[in-house]
Amino acid sequence: MKSATADGNYFDLQLNGYIGVDFQQEDLTAEGFYGACEAIARDGCSGFLATIITESIDVMCARLARIVELREGHDLARRMIPGIHIEGPFLSPERGYRGAHPLDAIHPANIDEIKRLLDAAGGLTRLFTLDPDHDAGFAATRYLADQGITVSAGHTDASIDVLRGAIDHGLSMVTHVGNGCPGQMHRHDNITQRALSLRDDLWLCFIGDGVHVPFFALDNYIHVAGDRAVMVTDAMPAAGLGKGTFTIGRWTVEVGDDMAAWAPDRTHLLGAVVTMAQTATNLREQLGLSDQDVHRLLVTNPRRAVGLQ
Repeated sequence: MKSATADGNYFDLQLNGYIGVDFQQEDLTAEGFYGACEAIARDGCSGFLATIITESIDVMCARLARIVELREGHDLARRMIPGIHIEGPFLSPERGYRGAHPLDAIHPANIDEIKRLLDAAGGLTRLFTLDPDHDAGFAATRYLADQGITVSAGHTDASIDVLRGAIDHGLSMVTHVGNGCPGQMHRHDNITQRALSLRDDLWLCFIGDGVHVPFFALDNYIHVAGDRAVMVTDAMPAAGLGKGTFTIGRWTVEVGDDMAAWAPDRTHLLGAVVTMAQTATNLREQLGLSDQDVHRLLVTNPRRAVGLQ
């Protein structure tokens, strides 16, 4: 088998922006969006899910519609973007768990708003991240799963029983395990440990930059997750560029020498700067993984997790 680097065939389930282009903007330009797609392709990705994060439903619908419009106008964008990832707004409102998602836009799930979001996404929604704790009776999870959409738990402190109930209603993934949660939690009974314990039923996604999860912990997590592990970037506009000042949604963030996109008060990260190519290098050099394992984590499993393979 060729190495994952030689394949140039990575698939990223969570990509918020690239080379200075923020997908969270209503005035997203064709030039910027297509330039980002070209840069993503040059960096070894053959496909990705354009990710739209929490805002008011009206704003999210406008941003989704803009992504759909731009995708339809460009051959490379159509080839590279088989779907969209909607992350929020049905997430935990608790500090630490909500991360970069604005509190005033977070609220419990309801089917009418989900229908609006899916309509705005033009049938392209492949992945939807929500908090099972804020999905009464798991109705949203069941509705989305019945549409063939992969439903992922994220920005949540759902108990093990709630997660099991959500799985029974169609939950099949956890978004960026080890993140979207406070830095200080119960030493055993926490959302990371709960997710890992349900690895037989859930795809477990990880950010491989060494910042979101230290490499020694990432090594542990990947080994526990086994064949259900998936790597994502959660890339924000600094990805592919490095240091500088960037936006993601409402936030303006300065990426410094540590190559981390911290919120201004440094209480949480605002997406990642890493690319999929750098993730592959990190897995080989920092974790000692084989090319076959890297291929599984960055090429095969991401597609399998959202029904593309």
